[in-house]
Amino acid sequence: MRVMGLDVGEKTIGVAVSDPLGWTAQGVTTLKRGESLEDDLKALEGLVKEYGVDKLVVGLPRNMNGSLGAQAEKIQAFSRAAEEFLGLTVVLWDERLTTVEAERLLVRADLSRCRRKRIVDRLAAVLILQSYLDGHRSDKV
Repeated sequence: MRVMGLDVGEKTIGVAVSDPLGWTAQGVTTLKRGESLEDDLKALEGLVKEYGVDKLVVGLPRNMNGSLGAQAEKIQAFSRAAEEFLGLTVVLWDERLTTVEAERLLVRADLSRCRRKRIVDRLAAVLILQSYLDGHRSDKV
């Protein structure tokens, strides 16, 4: 069983997938958002088929106090549409500070600002997915 992690933003979608055993997350790509939600879902559908994914984990941006803001509502709507379009279970996973952490890791790795910009969303997707996998590891042991 493979799980796909998504960091859904306004302009891009960072994508990561788990290994077949569901232990580790690897960054796959960053999709540029299409002109419509259907464009985005069709792009994801191709990746779902390519990697044999049967579950999506979508980062849910919560406020620091745990409440949900306008962006979280957009992510919830995106997730409902993805679940229906792709026919997969979609899990919303708290993503507080994952993009900040991804940026921090890339700065520490001494990557240029241009290179960081290209991969930060993919790394955020990895962090979201790895957090999910780690949180569910006892389910597999």
